[in-house]
Amino acid sequence: MANTVIKVTTDTIEKMEAHYASVKTAKTPQGAVFSAKVNGCTITAYKSGKVLFQGTRGEEEALKWETHSEPAKKHVIASTKKASIGFQPPANISSLSIIGSDEVGTGDFFGPMTVVAAYVKNEQIPLLQELGVRDSKNLKDPQIIEIAKDLIQTIPYSLLVLHNEKYNELQHKGMSQGKMKALLHNQAINHLLSKITPEKPDGLLIDQFVDPAIYFKHLQGKNVVRENIYFSTKAEGIHLAVAAASIIARYSFVKEFERLSEIAGVTLPKGAGAQVDIAAAKIIQKRGSQFLASISKKHFANTDKALRLAKK
Repeated sequence: MANTVIKVTTDTIEKMEAHYASVKTAKTPQGAVFSAKVNGCTITAYKSGKVLFQGTRGEEEALKWETHSEPAKKHVIASTKKASIGFQPPANISSLSIIGSDEVGTGDFFGPMTVVAAYVKNEQIPLLQELGVRDSKNLKDPQIIEIAKDLIQTIPYSLLVLHNEKYNELQHKGMSQGKMKALLHNQAINHLLSKITPEKPDGLLIDQFVDPAIYFKHLQGKNVVRENIYFSTKAEGIHLAVAAASIIARYSFVKEFERLSEIAGVTLPKGAGAQVDIAAAKIIQKRGSQFLASISKKHFANTDKALRLAKK
């Protein structure tokens, strides 16, 4: 994630604090005058006069105050992930023809890890906007289902589902979740590139889950595309291809959740919270711990909690 820092006067910090008064956060870091959150950006002003803007829209928000910054010290952009240097998306990426990839299900006890790569041509961007494509985290499941049904008829994509039985097998052999994700993203991208051949996208954008250097290390010995490949956190807000991939992945994930709930005889909750522990305990009582392991990521702490609950 790129950070933007500007240096301003005390008077400007007072103006900024008044400007962001309605979105100030309750807590401020040590040495800070105030902290606020707006438009997906976190602003933190320090007593030293430095103001830090974090988030995908950080630079855009900082530009509003550039005329107030000290002439000798204009805002500078620094990457918090040094390995990302050389892989940042170009400034005009939102208008390019891009393959975007994203995943869901990595933090869910139930349900599979699901990865999708989707190709959106620049001339299709207005259509996708019309269909309501945006970050799936801001959409409810019924909206995702409705949009995804249109999307899968409109754009080329590649969908990969890693069911939990296979996930558990790989995890037991020592494979990290990060490596699983890297392998799935790479495979989905290669599948999609084959689908759209001989057409070539302007670039590839991966919703960043790890430093690029580690991503490529995970893929040693594999067929990996390195040309015009970009990484960014919150990439759904950078190009609609990633948002589309996220929606299709979520659609598949929701359908799989419904299927597993029917098999389990229990409505499976998403995530990995207390409600998940209760549902897992009911499954153990009805179907046994082996069945639970077949539909869950058994190394999650929920397994032990469910076993304790099931004995009560």
